[in-house]
Amino acid sequence: MRAKNNWIAFVFLAPNFVGFLIFTSIPVVAAFALSLFEWNLFQPPTFVGLRNFVDLLGFFRDGSTWQVSDPRFWKYLGNTLFLMMNIPISMSLSLSLALLLNQKIRGRVLFRTIFYLPTICSGIGIMLLWMWIYNPEFGLANYLLSLLGIKGPLWLKSYHLAKPSLMLMGLWGAMGGTSMILYLAGLQGISPSLYEAAQMDGANAWHRFRHITFPMLAPTTFFIFITSVIGGFQGGFQAAYVMTKGGPDGATSTISYYIYNHAFQWFNMGYAAAIAVVLFGLVATVTLINWKFGGRNVSYT
Repeated sequence: MRAKNNWIAFVFLAPNFVGFLIFTSIPVVAAFALSLFEWNLFQPPTFVGLRNFVDLLGFFRDGSTWQVSDPRFWKYLGNTLFLMMNIPISMSLSLSLALLLNQKIRGRVLFRTIFYLPTICSGIGIMLLWMWIYNPEFGLANYLLSLLGIKGPLWLKSYHLAKPSLMLMGLWGAMGGTSMILYLAGLQGISPSLYEAAQMDGANAWHRFRHITFPMLAPTTFFIFITSVIGGFQGGFQAAYVMTKGGPDGATSTISYYIYNHAFQWFNMGYAAAIAVVLFGLVATVTLINWKFGGRNVSYT
């Protein structure tokens, strides 16, 4: 009987397993293998060993100073990390919205739908909308500033404002998205009796949040943080491609956009695979560190 049940389970798991094998496992193994080759798509691959990694992560001596072999990689990695500064802000806003929408207020279902709309709308459409908002000539942002007598800047064409502009767009779209839904689910899983007991002991709203809500949401917060960090390292491509083309002067180029350029613009497939492998190692390392140290403070009981 147990063997029969196991086979039934395997049958149900097979579609997901086959999809994972075809669309995830095999491409990952292929990327590792391709990183050891030089290939431009038009000629047979040439085995170069670890040369792609040396060109990516190596150093060379230029006179009396040491220089990195690929300064653009480190610059774009810095851009990626800078954009990831959105994560704690986005999580805080998502939690705030979840706390608000968990109250018994009129029309809360409608508000939940409205806040979640950017998540289900087309990413390209949202970016085109924000390109109009940031337009220096007829955009909404500069129009509102003009009402205050302020001359609006070139939002997406300014080296120092381009990244914050994309971060603001990201906050607008993310704060009412999946993180808010997860926090809402977590809040509804907290027993009301805990709040009733705290109120009877004289705890105010802040004390109830600090000693009941936030600790009980720790597993949800930890999950959102882990997935947000992983997504942050892999993200930034769409916004860079659609809104800025990675400019100005590489200010909004991320690692994912750099991989795309090497693979499909400059046809350096082996080098692009090497960057992807390094990104994979970086994401895996950061995730393991988070699990090792962050998971210690999470209680699932």
